[in-house]
Amino acid sequence: MELREMRAFVAVVEEGGLSAAARRLHVSQPAVSQTMQALERQLGVQLVVRSSAGVRPTEAGSTLLTEARAVLARYDQALAAVARHTTAGGSLLRVGLPLELPPGLISRAVADLARTCPDTRVQVVHASTTGQAAMLRRGELDVGLLREHPVGPELDAVLVLAENLGVLLAKEFAEKIGGPDGVRLDALAGLEWIGFPREGSPAWHDEITAVFRTHGLEIGPAAADSLLPELKFAAVSAGGAFALAPPDWGQPVPENLAWCALKGNPLVRRTWAVWPASSHRRDLGHLVAALEAE
Repeated sequence: MELREMRAFVAVVEEGGLSAAARRLHVSQPAVSQTMQALERQLGVQLVVRSSAGVRPTEAGSTLLTEARAVLARYDQALAAVARHTTAGGSLLRVGLPLELPPGLISRAVADLARTCPDTRVQVVHASTTGQAAMLRRGELDVGLLREHPVGPELDAVLVLAENLGVLLAKEFAEKIGGPDGVRLDALAGLEWIGFPREGSPAWHDEITAVFRTHGLEIGPAAADSLLPELKFAAVSAGGAFALAPPDWGQPVPENLAWCALKGNPLVRRTWAVWPASSHRRDLGHLVAALEAE
């Protein structure tokens, strides 16, 4: 059982429902539901009972709740104890961010950091994965959120987010090809992908295009700023195109567009927190731990 699974279970019980827990954890409700189902399969017992009044723990769930709270508290204590042996770090923590992060992901981690390291000020730098990796190696960033795992011993990384991507389509077209389980990826053959340039994140771009090709999709070059929501909306609204987007990216979708899940979840976008392996900054460690807990 992983810490994130424990945190999800505790959140569901304490919040009394999957939706409230998802908002607290800044993830989608299906992700919380899948975590709960996986936990029950793993442990072989029913952990919660769902009713119109909400979610309540079973006897086994109450036992796990007590133990999970204790484990999480001990984990936090261990982090605090180890932090006393690290250097305090500077007052400025430079954080690299990509576009399209779920709402609240970074703000909650920064809020946690403000409580534990009140003397640290966070400076946000928006850059692509390639740009952030270069800045980290040049010492211009202290930590970055990258779409691919870095190569080489000079950078450490931990996975902080995995998102099942769906598609943005013109609403009329989405109604024609969509179903209750979403849209088949091969149904998008012939449409233009409103994507991003390969140089911004080569490994992630290659993963996407490889999946596309196995489903009969071909892609062309992308504009440098096509990740901006406004440009995605405009291009998809014009017809003959689609864009990838997570279910909880925090952008309101125009009425003439529709977000649809992809059947089978063929595209999972992962985000890693990455920092110099030589760093022993206490504030950086707290921020990474807060991101990982999300």
